[in-house]
Parts: sequence; C-alpha cells; structure tokens
Amino acid sequence: MSKQFDVIVIGGGPGGYIAAIRAAQLGFNVACIDEWKNEKGGPAPGGTCTNVGCIPSKALLQSSEHFEHANKHFAEHGITATGVKMDVAKMIARKDTVVKQNNDGILYLFKKNKVSFFHGRGSFVKAAEGGYEIKVAGAAEETLTGKQIVIATGSNARALPGTPFDEELVLSNDGALRVGAVPKKLGLIGSGVIGLEMGSVWRRLGAEVTILEGLPTFLGAVDEQIAKEAKKAFDKQGLKIELGVKVGEIKTGKKGVSIAYTNAKGEAQSLDVDKLIVSIGRVPNTIGLNTEAVGLALDERGAVVVDADCKTNLPGVWAVGDVVRGPMLAHKAEEEGVAVAERIAGQHGHVNFNTIPWVIYTSPEIAWVGRTEQQLKADGVKYKAGSFPFLANGRARALGDTTGMVKMLADADTDEILGVHIVGPMASELISEAVVAMEFKASSEDIARICHAHPSLSEATKEAALAVDKRTLNF
Repeated sequence: MSKQFDVIVIGGGPGGYIAAIRAAQLGFNVACIDEWKNEKGGPAPGGTCTNVGCIPSKALLQSSEHFEHANKHFAEHGITATGVKMDVAKMIARKDTVVKQNNDGILYLFKKNKVSFFHGRGSFVKAAEGGYEIKVAGAAEETLTGKQIVIATGSNARALPGTPFDEELVLSNDGALRVGAVPKKLGLIGSGVIGLEMGSVWRRLGAEVTILEGLPTFLGAVDEQIAKEAKKAFDKQGLKIELGVKVGEIKTGKKGVSIAYTNAKGEAQSLDVDKLIVSIGRVPNTIGLNTEAVGLALDERGAVVVDADCKTNLPGVWAVGDVVRGPMLAHKAEEEGVAVAERIAGQHGHVNFNTIPWVIYTSPEIAWVGRTEQQLKADGVKYKAGSFPFLANGRARALGDTTGMVKMLADADTDEILGVHIVGPMASELISEAVVAMEFKASSEDIARICHAHPSLSEATKEAALAVDKRTLNF
C-alpha cells in the first residue's frame, strides 16, 4: 500500500532538504527522497553541493592555502618552517570527513523535524487522486503518494562532445576532488568557478596549471575592472590562462591527456597534461524522473519549466534549484526551497534574484551582487562608481594580503546601490553587507554613514561608498 504524504521532495540537495525541513516546520507530513550514496553505500544527502561541490572544494582550498602559507608566507611573520610537505591522502581524507559530517547533519535535521527520508531514486509513476504517485527505487522499492511534489534534482557536469568523463584522466568536479597525488601538469578547460578553484588547489600544491578558455574575455560575468584585477593576481601566482581558444581533438593514453587547440591568433597548439579537468558548465538533471508519465514540461535545455513562483505546468508540482531557470547556486536553491514550502502553506515566499550574491573562492576571492558596470552601460542606466583598494586598508596590510579592491555602483539620480563587486581577502564574507543593503534599497550614502569597526576589511566597503560621491576618510 502506498504511503501518503502532504509533500514529497525529490532530491536532497540544498534546495530539496531545505524545502522538506521548512515544509515540516509549517506542519506538513513530509517525505524527502535522495539517491546519493557514500563509499559504503549508505545515504549521503546534500546533493552536489555537499558531496562533490561547495563543501569538499572549500575543504581542499583551505588545506592548500595552509600549505602555501607555510611554504611562502610564514617567514615574513618570523616563523621558520622547513621541510613542509603535503600528505595528499590525508588532505583528501579530511575533505571526506567534512563531507560526511555535513551528510550526517542533514540526516539529523530530518529526524529532528520529523521528515521521512527515503534512500533511492524518485520518479513519477502517475497522477493519483489528490496528488501524484512516486516510486522510490532503492534497496527496497517503495511507492509514495503526495499531494504536493517538489522537484529538486539538481544538475550534472557538462562533458565535452566526444570526450566523456572517465574520472581518472578526464575529470568532472567529482574526479577533480578525488585526485590521489599532485599532478605534475594539470589542464583545465573552462575558467569558471570550478576551473579556477580546482586550478588554485593543485597549483598551490605544486602542479603546473594551464587553463584553456574559449571566450575572448576572462570571467565575462564579472565586472570587467574586477576581472582584470583578478587575472593579474592569478598570472602573478603562476596560473597560465589562455583566452579565445578553440579546443580540438582530445586523446587519452598511458602518459596522460593530449589536447589539440587553436589559440586566439588561430595558431595550432597542443597541450600535454597528466590530468584534464573539464569545467564548461552544468546541465539540469531530470534523468530517470519519468516526466513523460505525467506530462511535466521541460525546456530545450532539459530544465523543468517554472513560473516566477517555481510552479510547473502541473497542479501541485513545483521545482527549485539547478533543475530550473536562474543561476546554479546552492544558496539560490535554498531560497527557492523555503519560498516554495511557504507558498504551499499559503504564505508569500520571496526570492529576489537581483540580490543573490556570487562568490569564487580563489585567492584572492571574488564576490559580487547586482549589476556590473558593463551591464549598466548596456542598459543605458546613469550611474556613479566608486572604488577603494585593499592596498590602502590597514587590516589588509596587517593580514599581509592587499590584493584587490571594493567597487560600488549607484544610481546617478537616486544614489540607490545597483551593484557591489569585490576582489580581495574575505570577499565572500564582505559581500553580505552589500546584499543586505541592496535588499533594503540602501543608498551608497547609507553605507558611507554607517560606523565600521577599525581596523577591518569592511572599511574598504565604506571607503568605496564614500568614493561614489568623490569623498574619502582615508588620509
């Protein structure tokens, strides 16, 4: 006999598990289905973010940053460290421990909030009276019936045509997080978030890293001034970034991977590496969902079609996160998950796409919210710009990291903040002030008049706000 639920969430990533927990908190009888497995075959909820994305990559970035500091920066603090070595196996083991702690934390939250968890692949069977029948294909097959269904099945790494991932030589983000030894030469195709973060990890540990990017500009989605500043820092670190390339044939063999390509000048080139990470974006994951059984509409990319409220074409069926339109960001999925649960309860869930922050956790970190200067110019918006370098920030000097700047863009007439862009230390934390300010329609003067702690990196945000009106407090 089918088990009955008010809400069934398919997928236990950031969008799914948050939607399930919030729906349970609102009084619904909730089930969450997720098929991720740990190395022992047990449940590993958290999706791409927890298992092969946000969380493990930050663990490796932290380990590699400690290693680089010990080798290159401790001496300037008067600390002598000789014979510093990296135990890659132990670094990977620590990363796995961090992942498991997050998996277990989600299972605990399910239990605490009385969410029924089912380990397996969820798929539609048919529309049923008052809802939908959902099959769970796991160790034991089960059938559930739900009045409301939330699809949160995430995304998969996009492979190069004709070059599938083998996760040994040609790696997705999954394989890139499980490399067992530092490769002598590492190639990356794509200079997006995953490419830059993983390139940074292995470069710090001694790999010679080359990034091949098809676009003629570096980080095209980032404010141009910020992107240029970031590239200067990466060039200085030794990351070799080639722009405007066209990748040709890729061959794998006992000696590694050989990539044929043409550079921006149209000249034929080749690159031989031990391993190749492909980071050219992600595709919505609807594999095995059996959407045709109920007539769920998908777009040309395979994403679930939704309206502004995350409603699909079917009554009582919703979708959130990477599997729908919008940026593929864990925190965007979380916001949509909460909003959908509240809408099911008759409340007014809210997601403001204009104030969703973006972060690249390299060193220097890159973070932004709102529109870039090039977008404002293209839209014909009159604006004012102000920026302030970390080179003139006392806390940055004390940290020993003065790379980058804070840049603020405000409406020329109303002074409302339209965008904030940061490259530099702790940009991922600093951007939150800008997100709050923009959510409350703050002006650059509002930020300029707020008292910031001294010395702090956040003073650079205040100084950038002052610079919008050509003022400064820094002498």
